[in-house]
Amino acid sequence: MTHHRISGRATGRPSRRARSAAGVVAVATLVPLAAATAPAAAAPPQVACTSQQAGLAAKLTADITAALKGRKSTTAVLLNDRITKTSCTLRPDQQYDSASVVKVTVLAALLQEVQFQKRGFTKREFTLASDMITKSDNAATSALWKQLGLTKIKRFLAAAGMTKTVPGADGYWGLTQINARDEQKLLGMLTAKNTVISEPNRTYALKLMQNVVASQRWGTPAGAPATATVQVKNGWLQRATHGWRVHSVGAFTGPGHNYQITVLTHDNATMNDGVNTIQAVARAIHKDLNPTAPARSAFVPPAVPHEAVPATPERAAKEAIPAPR
Repeated sequence: MTHHRISGRATGRPSRRARSAAGVVAVATLVPLAAATAPAAAAPPQVACTSQQAGLAAKLTADITAALKGRKSTTAVLLNDRITKTSCTLRPDQQYDSASVVKVTVLAALLQEVQFQKRGFTKREFTLASDMITKSDNAATSALWKQLGLTKIKRFLAAAGMTKTVPGADGYWGLTQINARDEQKLLGMLTAKNTVISEPNRTYALKLMQNVVASQRWGTPAGAPATATVQVKNGWLQRATHGWRVHSVGAFTGPGHNYQITVLTHDNATMNDGVNTIQAVARAIHKDLNPTAPARSAFVPPAVPHEAVPATPERAAKEAIPAPR
């Protein structure tokens, strides 16, 4: 844009009318320029699927998109099916506070550690690991987190290629930063031969995830075929920012089944909002992958969460304030 300098010294002071007109011209010139350079709003992420089975990718893309329509949560989805060579992604690299789904990572790190030491679990470790996964016991998780320490947990993450998973600091394991891509790497490792976790130890981990207590078997198992073996771990956590975090990771194995689903959410107004979002996605996926298989009987999650919420700095500060007398 050309700028015109008006010099009162050379031409005399311009009249009030001239000064007003110059202001109008400047505004009229600048407004269209600002409008033209304003960045366009970024399009929201879209579900993307690929498959070697004809028509399956398009169906999954449409059905997962429909399941999420109108929901306010920020949702990440990742599906891998080894049988049909199918993959679906939505926000695979979005970071979330882990809540209790990190307990599967803690278990895997413990399995790697006992392998390094060439020994089996102690009686204490068996009890803690079982309580951590099947009951989602927080005290058991804290004990194993402290026993392992960040060095051994990070060693496992490096070996597993979970490069974007960041362990929570100061013992706040529920604030570990995770994303769907890394969670799928973990599920994939537990369900296929690899050099990090031995087959007996993988079998043990999956057995614990099969035996999660009934009140915590919601989430990715919703709509799973009756013919599949279900392995699941869920988590939830409420904070001042992003509302409720509600997550579910599941592996589905057995004759004709070999797939893993991760659904992570935050920005939920309530815990059940997150549960309903996850289960809508899960039902769509299971139905499309298993169109003729009968589904398991529906499970209605409890109105009140049965899992103790992981510790956070906010809760610790609040609990440190003496109650009024």
